[in-house]
Amino acid sequence: MANTYSQVFIHAVFSVKGRENLIACNWRDDLHKYISGIITGNGAKSLAVGGWKDHVHIFFGLPMTTTIADFMSIVKANSSKWINEKQFVKGKFQWQSGYGAFSHSKSQRDVVINYIMTQEEHHKVKTFRKEYIKMLNDFEVEYNDKYIFEFYD
Repeated sequence: MANTYSQVFIHAVFSVKGRENLIACNWRDDLHKYISGIITGNGAKSLAVGGWKDHVHIFFGLPMTTTIADFMSIVKANSSKWINEKQFVKGKFQWQSGYGAFSHSKSQRDVVINYIMTQEEHHKVKTFRKEYIKMLNDFEVEYNDKYIFEFYD
């Protein structure tokens, strides 16, 4: 697309189906690296990938030719396939349907990257449910509890 330029930074969050703590520390970093490769391999700029036992955060520069929905479908499908091929979990691994996606300006970039890369410390004091609800509220996203991630406290 000649003479078409953009800078769209997306912070997306998605969770393990059933919110099970399946993402073990012995393969979590490999998963994050693999997801970063999926992002880059699909024409986006991977800025940060992190998460915890039951969810993943990704921060990337969205390519102009792809919708967020299509991009998230690619990331989730390919990463769950990889987890299943590596047999990291018993049974079939799946991500929950849906995700949260939030746009950020360039001036917020370093803050978001730091936030994603310090998830382990962050979740010592705040649950994923509280984190996710706060994100929705901070971005003034209207939501229905019925359709939000399954949370088990």
